[in-house]
Amino acid sequence: SKCQFYIRQFPCVIIKISTTALRRIAGAAAMTLEAFYNEIRGASGVYKYYVDGEWRESKSGKSVAISNPSNQQAAYQVQACTQDEVNELFDAARAAQKQWARTPLWKRAEILHKVAAVMRDHAQPIADCLVKEIAKPAKDSLTEVVRSADLIDYTAEEGVRVLGEGKLLNSDSFPGQGRNKLCLVSKVPLGVVLAIPPFNYPVNLAVSKIAPALMAGNAVVLKPPTQGAVAGIHMMQCFHKAGLPKGVLNLVTGKGSEIGDFLTMHPQVNCISFTGGDTGIAISKKAGMVPLQMELGGKDVCIVCEDADLDLAAKHIVKGGFSYSGQRCTAVKLVIVVKEVADALVSKVVPGVRKLSVGAPEEDKDITPVISESSANFIEGLVHDARDKGATFLTEYKREGNLIWPTLLDNVTPNMRIAWEEPFGPVVPIMRVDSVQQGVDHCNKNNLALQGCVFTRDINRAMLISDAMETGTVQVNAAPARGPDHFPFQGFRDSGIGSQGIKNSLEMMVKVKSTVINLDKESYTMG
Repeated sequence: SKCQFYIRQFPCVIIKISTTALRRIAGAAAMTLEAFYNEIRGASGVYKYYVDGEWRESKSGKSVAISNPSNQQAAYQVQACTQDEVNELFDAARAAQKQWARTPLWKRAEILHKVAAVMRDHAQPIADCLVKEIAKPAKDSLTEVVRSADLIDYTAEEGVRVLGEGKLLNSDSFPGQGRNKLCLVSKVPLGVVLAIPPFNYPVNLAVSKIAPALMAGNAVVLKPPTQGAVAGIHMMQCFHKAGLPKGVLNLVTGKGSEIGDFLTMHPQVNCISFTGGDTGIAISKKAGMVPLQMELGGKDVCIVCEDADLDLAAKHIVKGGFSYSGQRCTAVKLVIVVKEVADALVSKVVPGVRKLSVGAPEEDKDITPVISESSANFIEGLVHDARDKGATFLTEYKREGNLIWPTLLDNVTPNMRIAWEEPFGPVVPIMRVDSVQQGVDHCNKNNLALQGCVFTRDINRAMLISDAMETGTVQVNAAPARGPDHFPFQGFRDSGIGSQGIKNSLEMMVKVKSTVINLDKESYTMG
């Protein structure tokens, strides 16, 4: 063909033209993305909040600065909304919810599928915000956005099935009753859901709350974390552009001291879905009769038995302990290893830790700065306490600003804070024990009980240990993890209330209603 001829005769020309064309296409795509997100920021550069289908600037005239963890300089500003504006959000949500609840399930699913498609097409600017706001490595940031779109799609599909099912009960199954009552059991929306995601997954853990709530017929008020708010604002634009009816989803930003309690104690809140830390416990004490779905962190213990595959265990300890600089609720927070294999395990973990790259999130380094100076100071306090009480440092502790080098501690004992507290940073302590039972006992004494894991070649033993560990999830021969997103995810004790995972979240976002039909006389099938 003519194309093949020109490619053979003039390959350099063809390549030059193709490169130029690609640059133009990339430039046009960038302009398109910029135009897509143009309305979410005001002329002053401050990002707007979202209410009743509109992007608005707060009448307060104030803003909240968001710093870049890498350099501790202001990266963005968002609106400092007032309590009156919070009231407006809830009024808009309440007014929109009734009509949204009348929208057929298939239509709700259709809109959510469109949101997911729009999010994939406009993912990069959201990911760029994650890099700047929370210092998440660039590759992981984009992965979070794509994963979030996948979660929305799955929720839409699952919601049509789960929410479309009801029950019919007959009265004669109870002793002494005849067959003259029919009970129709259905699932109805809660009303208005307040969704509060954390900084470490501000997009994924936002949609894990928003999508089930919307699919179930609720309206949502989203309060994104301050660090991660701009990523959440970009995400919100995808819902807006996909054609979600106005008022069904709203977003508020502001100072926690001014609107925090006002949001969580608002009389129009019908459910609170919160992921975070100790703040969740305070919210639960004030929530009254409002249903709660909460995940509040964990001290995830990794138990390594004497028969474990130590290469496998070491690989998962490094990845599970240091991924996203340990700022994950499901990170390995404490390794408990039987003494007879402790030296062998340590000899395999140390080289893996030393291979981790440290630096800027833009460069996709393994270890990037932690979220704030206060967080870095807290982590350092745990490390110094362990040093003062005799812990062995297998890697050197080093810190520059918010950047903490991966730190591996050995010979940790129960009198050290790091044995009990969640560092939420790149520090992994190792405790040596005489028996697996000692490890299980230590795990069960902690008030945090989100996840744990056990490494052993004996599946029967693994099941016994899993049953003995009083945590929401136990992974066998793998590090703790949240996901895949349709798996149940829950914490015991102070680690949470209720269960997440797509199906569980859908069921959390509805309440059961019964309609009883009373017949004039008993009616029996085929009777």
